Amino acid sequence: MRWLFLLLLVLNVFYYVWHQQEAPLKAKDVAPLSLYKGSQQEIRLLRETGVSAPARRRDECLVVGGLAAKEQLDALRQRLLSLDINALPVLGQLPGADGLWLKISPESERLLDQTVLVALSNDFKDLKHKIIFCQGIATGE
Repeated sequence: MRWLFLLLLVLNVFYYVWHQQEAPLKAKDVAPLSLYKGSQQEIRLLRETGVSAPARRRDECLVVGGLAAKEQLDALRQRLLSLDINALPVLGQLPGADGLWLKISPESERLLDQTVLVALSNDFKDLKHKIIFCQGIATGE
């Protein structure tokens, strides 16, 4: 048993020496992290950069509505006007959308964020909002 142990010990030493000869340890060259980052040095939130929402094209408009009754649409418009959000009623039917709609003016779109939409959805049942092409939409004014 002692001879078997010594044989295994000698074989381990031989394997260790052979392995060190085959692949000597070298220090790896590591590139600095700044080369990988490029111009982006850190993660920044959109609110920190001053950029609000992703910019939309000029021919796209935000519309809210989908309400069945004109009285509900008038109440929604008054509520938006109380929030300094200008909205005009859309005459006719929007393609692929049921109900009555209001077109939000481009100057007021930044005021109508997700929290305002959630609050309005709580007050007006079935309120929807869409981004559609403005071309060919007739408004009330």
